[in-house]
Amino acid sequence: MTYHFKKKKSLEKKIGLIAGVLAIIALIFYVILQTSGGSKLEVQKKRISIYTVFKDVFQENIPVNVIVLPITTIYLDALEGGRVEEKFVEDGEILKKGEPILRLSNTDLELSLINQETSVYNLLTQMQISGNAARQNTINRQNQFTDIENGLIEAERVYNLNKRLYEKGVKARQDYESSQNNFEYQKERMKLAQQVLSEDSISSRLEINQARDSYARTQSALELMRKKVGDLVVRAPIDGQLTSLDAEIGQSINKGIRLGQVDVTSGYKVRVDIDENYISRIYNGQRGTFILNGKTYTLEITKVFTQVTNGRFQVDMRFEGEAPEGIRRGQNLQIRVALSAEKQALLVAKGGFFQKTGGNWIFKVSEYGTSAYKVNSRLGSQNTEYYEVLEGSNPGDKVITSSYESFGDIEELILR
Repeated sequence: MTYHFKKKKSLEKKIGLIAGVLAIIALIFYVILQTSGGSKLEVQKKRISIYTVFKDVFQENIPVNVIVLPITTIYLDALEGGRVEEKFVEDGEILKKGEPILRLSNTDLELSLINQETSVYNLLTQMQISGNAARQNTINRQNQFTDIENGLIEAERVYNLNKRLYEKGVKARQDYESSQNNFEYQKERMKLAQQVLSEDSISSRLEINQARDSYARTQSALELMRKKVGDLVVRAPIDGQLTSLDAEIGQSINKGIRLGQVDVTSGYKVRVDIDENYISRIYNGQRGTFILNGKTYTLEITKVFTQVTNGRFQVDMRFEGEAPEGIRRGQNLQIRVALSAEKQALLVAKGGFFQKTGGNWIFKVSEYGTSAYKVNSRLGSQNTEYYEVLEGSNPGDKVITSSYESFGDIEELILR
C-alpha cells in the first residue's frame, strides 16, 4: 500500500515537470515569434491597394502649374513726365496701333520746344544774311577778276604791237620796254586774282557747309524736342488689348513710370514654374501636354529663364497648333512636361508605399493572394502615374502600393 502511494506520487511529479518544461518551451517559442523578423499581420484587402506590375510605353515627366499669358505683351512706360490731362480710352479696350490712350501736359517741355524753334529760325535768318553777303563778296571778286583779265588782254595786245614796231625801228625802245613791263605786271596780277578767287570759293563753300551742318544739328535737336513733346500723347504701340492702365486725370506721372500694357490677343503662351532640381534637364524644344474638355493639347518650350528665385525657375511654352477655344489670360492650368523620350519599361503604379520604402522594397502578393511578403526592389524614373521598375518584380506580379505606415516592421501580411 505504501509502495503504491509512493509510485503514484513520483509519476505525478514527472508529469508536472514535463508540463512545466513544455510551458516554458511554448513561452520561449511565442517570444521568439513575436520578436523575430518573421512576424505577421492580418489586413483587410479592401483597406489596401493592389496593382499588377506591367510592361508598357513609358516617358518620364513632371507635373507643373502654368499661367496663361498673351503671346506678346508690350509695356506702356511714360517716355516723358507730366500731368494727365485727358484719357481717350479705358482699361480693357481693343486698340489699333498708334491710337491715342492718354495725353500729358508738361510746360517745361513745351517752353523748351518754343525756344528751340526760335533758335532754328534765328539761325536760318543768320544763314540767309551770311549767304547773301558771301554771294555779294563773290560777285565783287569776280568783277575784279574780270577787270584784271581785261587789263591783261590789253597789256598783251600793246606789248605785241610795240614789239613788232620796235623790231621794224618804228617804235622807240622805251615804249617797247614800258609795254613789256606792263604786260608782265598784268600777268602777275592775273595769277594773284586767280589765287584769291580760288581761295574765296573754297572759303565760301566751307562756310556754307559749316552753316548747313550747324543748321542740320539744330534742326535735329528741334525734331527731337518735337518728338519729346509728341510723346506726351501716349499711343498704342501695337494692335491689341489695353490692360492694367494705371493713370487718372490730374495725376502727376514721372518719367519712366509704367502706365499699363497692351496684349496681343491673336495667340497665347504659358509661363511655367519649375523646381530648380530640374534646371539641368530643361531646354528649348521640350514638350508638355494637358487635357482640356476631353482634348489633348501640346506645348513646346521656347525660352528658359535660368534665374532661380526661391528654389524655382521659369520657362515659356507656346501651343503647337491652335490654343484651346475660350482660353483666357491669367487662367491656371496643370501640364506634364516630358523629361525623356518614350521607351518600353516595367511599370508600377505610384502610391503611398514610396514614402515608407523609398522604392527599396515592396510587399509582393503571393500566387494565391492570401498573403504578401517583403521583397527587395529598385525603382528608376517616374512620371505622374507610374514608377519605372528596374529590379525586384516581373510582369504580372501583384504588389501593394498603398501606404505602409500602419504595418510597422511586419515582414508578412495575411490578406483577408
